[in-house]
Amino acid sequence: MQALDSAAAVLARLRALFDAGVRALAQSCLEEGRLNARRLDACQVASFEMAWAGAELLAAETAVAALAPASAPLDTQLALVFTADAVVALLDRLDVVYAEAGLDPAEVDRLRAAPEWRTLRRAAGSADALQAAGRGVIDAQGLVGEIVLDEPHALAQQAFRRFAEEVVVPQAEAIHRHDLTVPEPLLQSMREMGVFGLAIPERFGGSAPDDCEDTLLMVVVTEALSEGSLAAAGSLITRPEILTRALLAGGTDEQKAHWLPLLAAGDPLCAIAMTEPDYGSDLAACQLKGTRVDGGWLLNGAKTWCTFAGKAGVLMVVTRTGADRSLGHKGLSVLLAEKPSVDTHEFEVQQDGGGRLTGRAIPTIGYRGMHSFDLSFQDYFVPDANVVGGEAGLGKGFYYTLAGMVGGRMQTSARACGVMRAALRAAVRYTQDRKVFGAPLAEFALTQAKLARMGARLAACRRLAYTVAGIVDGGNGRMEASLVKLLACRSAELVTREALQLHGGMGYAEETPVSRYFVDARVLSIFEGAEETLALKVVARSLMERALGIAPGSN
Repeated sequence: MQALDSAAAVLARLRALFDAGVRALAQSCLEEGRLNARRLDACQVASFEMAWAGAELLAAETAVAALAPASAPLDTQLALVFTADAVVALLDRLDVVYAEAGLDPAEVDRLRAAPEWRTLRRAAGSADALQAAGRGVIDAQGLVGEIVLDEPHALAQQAFRRFAEEVVVPQAEAIHRHDLTVPEPLLQSMREMGVFGLAIPERFGGSAPDDCEDTLLMVVVTEALSEGSLAAAGSLITRPEILTRALLAGGTDEQKAHWLPLLAAGDPLCAIAMTEPDYGSDLAACQLKGTRVDGGWLLNGAKTWCTFAGKAGVLMVVTRTGADRSLGHKGLSVLLAEKPSVDTHEFEVQQDGGGRLTGRAIPTIGYRGMHSFDLSFQDYFVPDANVVGGEAGLGKGFYYTLAGMVGGRMQTSARACGVMRAALRAAVRYTQDRKVFGAPLAEFALTQAKLARMGARLAACRRLAYTVAGIVDGGNGRMEASLVKLLACRSAELVTREALQLHGGMGYAEETPVSRYFVDARVLSIFEGAEETLALKVVARSLMERALGIAPGSN
C-alpha cells in the first residue's frame, strides 16, 4: 500500500531529524560533561516541544509498525490518519527545537516538501480519506483500536467491561452529580473482583505472577473500569498500585507480609500523600517534617490533593526525616500513617497521645466520588514499624516513590483510554440519533472527519499503552511510561471535548454522560505528574541523557 510505505518513509526521516535535534539541544545544556540544571531551565520551551514530539513520534511509529497485510482496513485508515496529524505537529515542534539548538531548519523544510509526505497527506488527511475513516468509526460504533490479547487477558477484559457496564455505569451519574463518596457496596463488589490486588504477587494474595510483573493486566482492567467511570471505578487502582510497588521496592519482609495481603483485599483502602501546597510536583522540595521520638515519628505539616484520603485507612506519606533540608530528595522517607476510614468530606482524627490529623475535601469540577483532600498533620504519630524499609529505608523514600510512579503513570494512561472509549462511543450514538437540517448528524462530512480523528487518537493511544506495558514488564520503560501518560491524557481532553461538542447543547447538560467525561478527563494531565513537570523533568531529560550516553540522573 503506497500510503503505508509513505508513512514508514516519513517517520524514518522524522526519527533522524528528531534524534539530531535532541543531540544538539542536549549538547547546549552540557557543562563539564553533565547536564546543567540552569541551562536546562533556560531551554524549557524547546524541551517541552521536544518531549511532545517524542510522544507523538513514538505513538505514530508504534501504530504503523503494528499494521500487517491482514490488518482490518479501519485499523490501517486510523493509523494513517493519526500519523498524518502527528507529522503536522511534529514538523512545527522540530522548528522550535532546531531554532533553539542552532540547527539549520533546511532539512525540516525539505521534509515538508517531500513527495512521500504529500502522498501520505493526500491519502490520510484529505476530506475523502477522513470521511471514509469516520464512516468506518460509525459502522464500528466507536469500538476501534481493539488489540488481540492472549486468553487470560482477553477474559479479564471481557469480565471487567461487563462489570463496568452492569455495575458501575448505573451508579456513575449519581455519584458525580451529587458529589457522593464511592459507596461501600460498589467498593465491596470491586474487592470481590480482585481489583485492588492487580499489582500484588500471588504469594501475597494478589493476582500478579510471583516471578514477574503483569502491567498489561492492570492496563486492561483499568481501561475497562474507567470506561464505566473514571472517579467511581477506574481510579481506585492507582493508589494501591503506587503503594504496592513502593513496598516491593523497599519494604522489609515483615512489611510486605503484613501490608500486601491487606492491600490486595482492599481493606484497608489506601491514599498517597505526596503533593504539598507550595511545591506541587516538586517532590524533592517536600517540607512535611518527621521528627523521631521514642518508638516512632511525629508528623507535622500539610499535604494537598491526597485522593481518597477520607475513605482510606492508611496513607503513604512522603516525609522529610532528614534534618538537613539541603539534602533535597535524599532526605525523604515513606511512612505509613494509619487512620479510621470515613465517608464524609471532612474528618478529624485525635490520637490518644495528642496527635491530630484533619482533612477537607477540595471542591472540584469533576473527578468526584473519590475526592481529593487537604491534610494537616499535627504531632501525628507513626510507629517505627511503619517506616517503609525500616531504619535502612530512611532517606530512600524518593526512590521508593519513583518505583510506584511508573505503574501509576501506566495506570493513568489506561484511565485516559477508558474515558476516550466511553466518549467516542457516546458521540457515535448521539450523532446517529440526532437530526439537524433534515439529516442525521453522522451523515455530515465534518462530523465524520471529527469522529475519524477521535478514533485515530484513541486507537494510537491504546496501541502505545499496551505496547509500553510490555516494556515495563521487561524491567524498563520509565521514560516510555511518561510518554504514553503525556499523550493519552492530553488526548483524553481532546476526544472528550469533541464528543461534547458533537452533542451540542445537550453535551453541556449534566444529565448527559459526555459532560462528565469532559470534566473528568481534565484532571488526567495534572495527576500522577503534571504534564509540564513530566515533559521537562522526566521525558526531555531522559531523551537528552540517552542521546549523550549519560547515566540517568547524572547531574
